[in-house]
Amino acid sequence: MGGFELRWVVRVTVVLMMVPKILGWGKEGHYVICKIAEEYLTEDALAAVKELLPDQAEGDLAAVCSWADEVKHHYPYYRWSSPLHYVDTPDFLCNYKYCRDCHDGHRHKDRCVTGAIYNYSMQLSQGYYDLNSEKYNLTEALMFLSHFVGDVHQPLHVGFTGDVGGNTIVVRWYRRKTNLHHVWDTMIIESALKTYYKSDLTLMIQALLRNITDEWSDDVPSWENCKKMVCPDPYASESVRLACKFAYRNATPGSTLGDDYFLSRLPVVEKRLAQSGIRLAEVLNRIFSKQPFAAQ
Repeated sequence: MGGFELRWVVRVTVVLMMVPKILGWGKEGHYVICKIAEEYLTEDALAAVKELLPDQAEGDLAAVCSWADEVKHHYPYYRWSSPLHYVDTPDFLCNYKYCRDCHDGHRHKDRCVTGAIYNYSMQLSQGYYDLNSEKYNLTEALMFLSHFVGDVHQPLHVGFTGDVGGNTIVVRWYRRKTNLHHVWDTMIIESALKTYYKSDLTLMIQALLRNITDEWSDDVPSWENCKKMVCPDPYASESVRLACKFAYRNATPGSTLGDDYFLSRLPVVEKRLAQSGIRLAEVLNRIFSKQPFAAQ
């Protein structure tokens, strides 16, 4: 598991900020990912998820898939979690290595998005069927894991150290001044919703589900190919390669990104959302199988 060592377990009371129905990867992206995942959960996994969700979520995993962002921004107690949303890689190498890259700004090992996925999947798999265990906050583990599986699929969450995953690259998205990271977190999805889906997230989710069963059906088995409980390292490697090939290309500081960029990058974004949803479902299905998963 990429040199992962469990070094941090946090036990706190869940603070839930409800996410609006029209919610980035920003809120829309995470909502889409978890809605797709819900479609592919086994009966056992769905029952476990509903059991662990906070009451306010009303049994809907998608309602809390942006929780990790909300508490990070609005509750000082959770600021420790900020480094867990991404992993920075050396500039221009276009590859990711767990031992080299997974650390926070103080170089504490395992504190990055891939380390967090290992950690919270372990908490859920060890804690859920141990009736005497109160070691982990399983509700928070579920919400963190669901969010971070989405984050690791956003290409600029595995971007370059020098520009903090595109955050310091100032660009214009059509007429609006922003940064490259925000373009990928939010603005491509927002533009797609307005242009193709009548600003209706449900229509976007339905279109992605159709693509999973039709256009991408031959690819789905490779998306699900994981011989361990969870496989965030290959997902991170995919993301940084996509960052180099699509996100950073033709997006220099001060540039204006318009139709050419939007239309050529939207298929990448939509496929990553679909992959995230399928893989999140597979992770949860393995964790909550009544026959415990045996790592190979």
